[in-house]
Amino acid sequence: MPKQAKKSARPAAKPVAKKPATLKALALPALKKGEIYAGILLKDGAPAHHLILLPGHKTTPIKWDNAVAWAKAEGGELPTRKEQALLFANAAAHFEERYYWSSEVHPVDADCAFIQGFGCGGQSYVLMGFDYRARAVRRVAI
Repeated sequence: MPKQAKKSARPAAKPVAKKPATLKALALPALKKGEIYAGILLKDGAPAHHLILLPGHKTTPIKWDNAVAWAKAEGGELPTRKEQALLFANAAAHFEERYYWSSEVHPVDADCAFIQGFGCGGQSYVLMGFDYRARAVRRVAI
């Protein structure tokens, strides 16, 4: 008769308790007259910077390179696509229901840049020679 294998007398492993994630308090940056606080952008899951919408509003549609220059003259930059999504989520009331230029050039077609719709919320890319509106933002590192 074959011998039966001995059962292990080792107790079952206890699950390791994970420490709860802790959030440190983040101080909000001081806002200048007319600025709108839009939120926090993350990088690799950690807070990277605060996003602030500047008060100027380019309601006359302009070409992308002119929009970049305009934003710089306003003391900021055009927002990135991620920043535009945050602006749509938290500050859409401060935009017309139109498309606005982002700062991002299409990675394959250097003649195109991305735009954000503030009516529908969609993003797309178009030729830089087209005319769209612009808003400027500033960033405060965390």
